[in-house]
Amino acid sequence: MTGGGRATRTAHEALPPAMREAVDDFADHLARVRNRSAHTVRAYVADLVSLLDHGMRMGCSQPSELDLTVLRSWLAKQRTLGAARTSLARRAAAARTFSAWAHRAGVLPSDVAAPLSSPRAHRDLPTVLRADQAAALVEAAGNGVAPTRRDDPTEPTDATRDDPGDTADSRDDPVRLRDRVLLELLYGTGVRVSEACGLDVADVDHSRRVVRVLGKGGRERSVPYGVPAQRAIDDWLRSGRPAVAVPGSGDALLLGARGGRLNPTTARRIVAGYAESLGLPRVSPHGLRHSAATHLLEGGADLRAVQELLGHSSLGSTQIYTHVSVERLRAAYRQAHPRA
Repeated sequence: MTGGGRATRTAHEALPPAMREAVDDFADHLARVRNRSAHTVRAYVADLVSLLDHGMRMGCSQPSELDLTVLRSWLAKQRTLGAARTSLARRAAAARTFSAWAHRAGVLPSDVAAPLSSPRAHRDLPTVLRADQAAALVEAAGNGVAPTRRDDPTEPTDATRDDPGDTADSRDDPVRLRDRVLLELLYGTGVRVSEACGLDVADVDHSRRVVRVLGKGGRERSVPYGVPAQRAIDDWLRSGRPAVAVPGSGDALLLGARGGRLNPTTARRIVAGYAESLGLPRVSPHGLRHSAATHLLEGGADLRAVQELLGHSSLGSTQIYTHVSVERLRAAYRQAHPRA
């Protein structure tokens, strides 16, 4: 079985052989054929193991014995256990994906999950910084702001993971130069934190000022960045990266203090640390992505262009930012208009 936590692996091992084989084949299909991310594969595998375990408790010994009754019973149990609507929606999607694949592969006699409905996931409007707040955060490392130390004593450490609090007072400190590039890229391009950490040096096209990003599903896109980000990248490549690079650094653009590729978890702590030092609302790299998209739309950018920049496969994923803009306009109206 690919990935999964200890509980998932234990439940997987308790399944009958035919069910275990179906799980493994499905995981292989997701990773190799559908090119899904490791995170998605782990989530879907965990959901499938849970579903098959539930089916086994209802008397199923083969994947072919699953039916709509078992699927609905499984989702109902998840609901009684307190699963959020977003979790239920994802689990229903995992069941439908497995059912469609299993039917094509001859594991199921029919696509039993095709009529399965799921609760519409509630989508909270994302937290968005004001433009001046985003600018202050992005410029923090270059302005000599020290990030609040955000160590997690429960998180294992290794030779490739750096300490975001391990920065010097000098603005030329390599880690501080790295932080400046990270913040500029996250807000200046709107890329996901995993995409930023996955960038290689060769992915930066200095002449055209674009970065080549490998997004979800292995989809590649080119995203422009501005002059401030270019200056930050130049300073990092000239004075920062050579100071921390080690033989094992490879081609990674962003490095940890010990020379390994920057870890997304560490990147999240860096962003949160600077935001806390500045007294800003609690924000994550994804919050900077939200802010970039909202500010683009408020500045008159076309929705389709923003969709392309963010790497959304569906325009519906991008449209949530139009709602954010409307809510901000409504809030300003209520605060300022005498007839509000």
